[in-house]
Amino acid sequence: MTHDLQIGTLRTLAAIVDQGGFGRAAKALHLTQPAVSQQMRRLDAFLKEPVFAATGRNLRLSPAGQELLAYARKMLSLNDEAVARFTPPHGGMRVSVGISDQFSEALSAILGGLKRAAPESRVTLRTGPSEVLTEQIAAGSLDLALLIDPSDDPAYRVEEIGPIELAWFGRPAARHGAPLPLALFTEPSTLRGLTLAAVDGAGVPWTSAYEGAELIGLRAAIHAGLGIACLVANADEMWGLPTAVHPGLPRPPGPVPTGLAVSPRVPQAYADSALESIRAALDGYPFTVSQHA
Repeated sequence: MTHDLQIGTLRTLAAIVDQGGFGRAAKALHLTQPAVSQQMRRLDAFLKEPVFAATGRNLRLSPAGQELLAYARKMLSLNDEAVARFTPPHGGMRVSVGISDQFSEALSAILGGLKRAAPESRVTLRTGPSEVLTEQIAAGSLDLALLIDPSDDPAYRVEEIGPIELAWFGRPAARHGAPLPLALFTEPSTLRGLTLAAVDGAGVPWTSAYEGAELIGLRAAIHAGLGIACLVANADEMWGLPTAVHPGLPRPPGPVPTGLAVSPRVPQAYADSALESIRAALDGYPFTVSQHA
């Protein structure tokens, strides 16, 4: 036979212990004291022994009550976490936002702007490559996604932000005449494709010196002198990456379009405010034209 413990009853148990008595727990939970006592009798029946070895001034849990309290606290924590995850704040909305990791330095400003745009909203944030975030918003698991080179898809619309400039970074040690060592994102990657198109189009021999899916790994490879990579043009200011100096290096590709992908379920007013906030947060990035144009 299955027995279900009621979260409300477990919350009452924890309150009695935390508040130091039945009466204080009743007041904290906005219950009557008889209601609190009745809930404890239910737990007594469940344990088949008393929850409390002593009540009143000498409040003390029985050994079984102590063990039950430990479970109660775990269950209450998980319950409250789940409620917070799926229930938006009163009068607000829950918004899931994806930000391309190329814009990681603007995360604080972006989140602050979104909060100002809708103070009662609760934002869930994901970061990663634009290609991964594109799949997520197309699948409906994101409401907004700030993307580099966003693609057209009927699952969302794209609000243009502007073309962003790219540049070469890295100063690997290389022998004269040796193939150009590249630090590349793994597939699928827009920047990988643009990088290879640029060097192949210029007839520059190259070799893969590093490949990885995450920006943090690519930056580490550049700092370590493994290879040259193509990133947003202010990567030297943001992450301290050395600008590339290498004979025969072609002009960097780009500028590359950027935009905010918006799910149809997002209210227009919120989408407009979010777009304005994100544009302001990206003000220091190397866009070729004003984002506010």
